[in-house]
Amino acid sequence: MQLTKNPVDSALRGWLKTGGVIAYPTESCYGLGCDPMNPHAVRRILQLKGRPKSKGLILIAARVEQLKRYVDAEALQAAKHSGYWPGPVTLLLPAAGHCPPWLSGRHTKLAVRVTAHPLAASLCERLGMALVSTSANRAGGRPLKNARDCHRMFGNQIRVIPGKIGTARRPSTIIDFASGDILRS
Repeated sequence: MQLTKNPVDSALRGWLKTGGVIAYPTESCYGLGCDPMNPHAVRRILQLKGRPKSKGLILIAARVEQLKRYVDAEALQAAKHSGYWPGPVTLLLPAAGHCPPWLSGRHTKLAVRVTAHPLAASLCERLGMALVSTSANRAGGRPLKNARDCHRMFGNQIRVIPGKIGTARRPSTIIDFASGDILRS
């Protein structure tokens, strides 16, 4: 789908390209997202959450191909055939040499997921890019579960994409793909 044919998608893409932040439903909660290539937008998310930049962030995508510019090609190819995706599993893969440091924080790996959530996947597909995806909440707080709570917490600082979250009760599992270690379950 070409974004120029849909004025809503064009406006949202423009918002993201100029550093805007969105809240959108994911597998277990609302996520805060932005254009991963925009350092100003990433800083805004970190400020909204009160999250240290050293921790790094998760990227979600509708398709593996949307992650190519961010992670090592060989590792991504192996992950593609692992059976984890699409689904609520986030894999730590070696960051590509040209991956922006504001995404991986102090780490050499980047957390990435091909989402199975219909609205989140559709959003990535329609926008033609992977999105930053971190839970919509302040650091240490409970993740928000609906659009109304996102509006209450963040007000006009973000744009909220209404929709239903998935049925997962917990955030995505995070696995270090190389070692198989489960870092969050």
